[in-house]
Order: sequence, then C-alpha cells, then structure tokens
Amino acid sequence: MVKEKLITKEEAVARITEKDIQGLFYPIIDPSISPTELNRRKIATGVDAVPGAATAELDAAVEAFFAEHGAQPLFKGVPGKVPFPAVCCISVNEEIVHGIPGPRQLREGDIVSIDTGCRLDGWCADAAVTVPVGRVAPDVQRLIDVTRQTLELAIRLMGEKRYWSEVAAEMDAFVRRHGFSTVESFVGHGIGREMHEEPQVPNFVSDSFRRMGDFELVPGLVIAVEPMVNMGTKRVRLLQDHWTQVTQDGKPSAHFEHTIAMTPQGPQPLTVGPHGESW
Repeated sequence: MVKEKLITKEEAVARITEKDIQGLFYPIIDPSISPTELNRRKIATGVDAVPGAATAELDAAVEAFFAEHGAQPLFKGVPGKVPFPAVCCISVNEEIVHGIPGPRQLREGDIVSIDTGCRLDGWCADAAVTVPVGRVAPDVQRLIDVTRQTLELAIRLMGEKRYWSEVAAEMDAFVRRHGFSTVESFVGHGIGREMHEEPQVPNFVSDSFRRMGDFELVPGLVIAVEPMVNMGTKRVRLLQDHWTQVTQDGKPSAHFEHTIAMTPQGPQPLTVGPHGESW
C-alpha cells in the first residue's frame, strides 16, 4: 500500500518491549476464518483461492473478520486521486500491487496476491501472500515459490547481518539467480503506531540507498518486508483506476510480506499464525 504518513527514523527505531511485541501484534488473518462464500478456505495462509470466487468476496471476508475482532482496516480510504475503496489490495496475474477488489472471478490457473493491514490496540500490522487458483503452470508456481523464499531468506538474514543493505543485496541476487526480476518501484517500510513509518525497506540496493537510506538492524526496529517479484521485466505501469500497478510486459508477478520485529533474540515475524506457521 502506498505511503500515507512517515514518522522520523529516530521514532521508528525507538525501543519497544517484549511485552509490546507479544501482547499487541496479532496475525492479520485468522486461520479459522470460514465465510460461507469461501467454503471455509484460509485466505492468507497459503491455501488455494477458489476458482469462481470474486475478488470482492475475498475482501468482504477479511473486512468481516476485522470487524468481528475490533480491528481497524488500514487500507480503506487511503487518499489518492481516488480514495482506495477496499480493505485489501487484491492483485491477479500480471497485477503487481494495489489491485482493487471487484466482480472479477478467479479462474483455474490464475495467481492472486492478497495484501491487507489493520490496527489493533494502537499497533499496525501489514502482510501479503500470493496463492495459486487451482493448478498453475510450473513456471508460475516457481515464481510464487521463489518470491516466498525471498521473504524467508530476508527474515533469516536479518538475524545474521548488521545493515539492511546486506539483506537486500542478497534478496535481489537470489531473485536474479532464478531468472526473475525484483520490482524496484515499490518497497517495504517501517511500521508501528502508523502503517507507514521510516525507514524505507527496499528489496534491492541502489547507490543512493547505500549513501543515505541504509539502516542498522537493531532491537526495537519493526519493518514490513515485502518482496514483489516479476516473471519478466521489473518495469511497471499504472492502470486507469489510479491504483492497480501491472507488469509492463503482461507477465505474472508475486508478492509476499510479513511485519517483522527485531528483538534481542533476533528477528520475529509478527504476522504469522497462532502456532508460528507462515505461508
């Protein structure tokens, strides 16, 4: 989701306690969610989306879950040329990010990215997952797998490296080794009391980032890490709805994201399931 507000880097890395982390961050999507129209499918835990389901149905299920648990959706109403109209960004196939849910029905062989965020007890969380709709082509499944593995690599390296640039460089190299491209037009972000805080968290490294944007991975830092990986070119274009970003060559894109806290014991993903399960 595009930035709505940034706080200073000093505020973003202010220390938070283990009690804050354990008590105030929750999974974005409850694995037990079971709206009738989705046939008890788990929206964002890696289970296939249903062929024939409309993207608006996915969004409605997430909105209902947030309401049930008193969580405030973060995406709906975000300002732009037109305010973002939904609780989730739902992007299908060549759509990279910021797709608007609607009547479009998912088809066998599609891939769908679901990106959502909420505020609970004053704290924000942001997460995304890409899932196949039924059976997909082997190269498309490999795109999903590599993108998920890129996020997993980042989480592991956050416990081994000192600076984010070291993590981002290895993420991008991993993507390129598999023949894909890292989207550079959109990056992750700090997160806490607000959805978008400093620092910016790219999935690649530029000279300007090394000079002016790099940051140390210190306890108390909470960031949303969200690799977006394209099968073809990294170039993107904006659709006429003023939100949906698609690949310039029309090839598929995948997107995974977790909110991650740096603790004295190392990185801790906060948007995982109740038993620590990830995507």
